[in-house]
This record gives sequence, structure tokens and C-alpha cells, in this order.
Amino acid sequence: MTIFQNKKLERDTFRKLRDEISFNQRENVEKNVRSYIDSFVRGYKNIGYIAIYWPLKNEVDIRSLKNKFTLALPRCKDKKELLFYPWDERPLTKDSEGILSPNNSSPLSHLQISMIFVPCLSVDKNLTRLGYGGGYFDKLRRNNDWRNVPCIGVLTSNCVSTIPLARADWDIPLSGFITEKEIFV
Repeated sequence: MTIFQNKKLERDTFRKLRDEISFNQRENVEKNVRSYIDSFVRGYKNIGYIAIYWPLKNEVDIRSLKNKFTLALPRCKDKKELLFYPWDERPLTKDSEGILSPNNSSPLSHLQISMIFVPCLSVDKNLTRLGYGGGYFDKLRRNNDWRNVPCIGVLTSNCVSTIPLARADWDIPLSGFITEKEIFV
């Protein structure tokens, strides 16, 4: 079986598991994300933008962080390019993948972002992330400057793989992950 076939099977399996999670589980993941950020902020005086994602179906929604922190959202461009923009009060528009995102200023640099939270279909204990297969986050993190920005997966514990996930040469491990049961960072 090829790496692509393995990943497709994994995506199908973990998408079904994710679809079974309760609102309460997602809410508890969000609480742990907030707890992690609060502890991070206590250790640093100047925190930059926190990059999050616009949630798709059944992903953990962490947009309420906007009430307390300065956030950035990604915008997908052509050629699998992902850039982060400040999430301000201006209206969001759909990017090349049809996801709502800012398109209102210059993109932020890696120096302006303190951490990146990414949605995961699954992650394993080697910090290999299973996403949707677009490769946007891996392409961004191929750049060493971006790789140095902590990149933390967000998912529920039932989607943490107990066995190593299929890993391609271009897959870049996360810095950690957060579920409703653990903060593995």
C-alpha cells in the first residue's frame, strides 16, 4: 500500500471518530488550549499574535480566544501557500480553499507570531499530524524560521493515534498537541 493510500485510510478512520465527539469534549479541548496559552503568557511579557484556524465541520472551535488575545488567521493562496493575517474587525472573505479569512493587510512574519494552533484529524506520539492532505502547514514549516514558531495540534483524545501514523518525507512533526485530557507540549 502506498503512503497516499495509507493516509486516505487514516483520514477516513479519524474523520469518523472526530464526527462522534460531543460538544462537551470540544469545549474541554478549548479550555485546555486557553489554559496552555495563559501559562505561556505568564512566562513572557511581550506575546505576539496567536495564529489559529477557522474551524471546519466538527473541528474544535477556539475562536473565542479572540476575546482575550490578539489573533491571526491563515489565508490559503495559490500554489499551496499559507500566510497569516491579523484577525481584526474587518469582514472576512473566502480564500482559495473557500475558508473564511482576513485579506486586509500585509501578511504577518514568523517574528510576529508566538504560536500556531492547527486542527488535526489525528496525531501520534511522534507528533506526526494527519490533516486533510493539502500540505499547507507542512509547506509553510519547511522554512526554518516558521519551523521555530511552536505549532500545536488541536483535537480530541479519541483521535490521538495509539500507533504511528503514515509519515511522508515532507511531513513536519508538530511541537505538541492539546486534547480535552492532556496538554502534550
